[in-house]
Amino acid sequence: MRLPDIDLSHWKVTLPVLNEKGKPYEIDPPEILDFSSNEVAKPYMYIDSTDGSIVFHAMPTKSTTKNTKYTRSELREQMVPGENNVNWTFKDGGYMKGTIAMDAVSKDSNGKYHKVIIMQIHGRLSNEQRDLIGEDDNNAPPILKIYWQNGKVRVKTKELKNISASNEEILHEDAWVDDEGFNFEDQVDFRKFTLEVKISEGKMVIVLNGNEYKVYENIHMQRWGVFENYFKAGNYFQSRDDGAFAKVKFYDLEVSH
Repeated sequence: MRLPDIDLSHWKVTLPVLNEKGKPYEIDPPEILDFSSNEVAKPYMYIDSTDGSIVFHAMPTKSTTKNTKYTRSELREQMVPGENNVNWTFKDGGYMKGTIAMDAVSKDSNGKYHKVIIMQIHGRLSNEQRDLIGEDDNNAPPILKIYWQNGKVRVKTKELKNISASNEEILHEDAWVDDEGFNFEDQVDFRKFTLEVKISEGKMVIVLNGNEYKVYENIHMQRWGVFENYFKAGNYFQSRDDGAFAKVKFYDLEVSH
């Protein structure tokens, strides 16, 4: 029997099932350390002891978080276990590395595989920033979304609509738009692959299998320094089609700052 090389003591998980309050079911540390014996979690997050992976299984349900129509079986970094309010900036820096494989995924009516986000960096407003712009939550855009898309690894980031916008104006979600995206050349399909995300002040580097690099080092990365951030990893499933699903395997996952 093989066990995954993943320390979950600084992660919480959101699952595609509702809790008693009608919100997505979450497991914080330290309870997440015992996820394999949690009956609610078992269909959506479980160990495959044949290959030493954690499987994240998601499908369309009513369990969607506030700012999305999609469901997830996804980890959210907590620098202080159980606490969402302590995060990091690009100046602080960050590193995430994971070994991942798409285990199974459904196809749409055109015969294309459904898209899955497997890693993210999500921005977060401090309480002061939130109050400054009159928001009712701390949500800020994701500066990084890494997809498994038709057997390729695809990267999306954000860019400012107006690079001369003020530091207050750029706190608003609508100040940012998606870039055109980038596909790595390697066709990973259903094979195991390694992803690294390296963050430093004004810079974001994504590495596939130790040999393909995508570097973002520009005004948008510099301006992003106003936000706090946290890493996410797992299966954020990008479809609402009936019967759709995906299973993503993580063999190892490490984070440092």
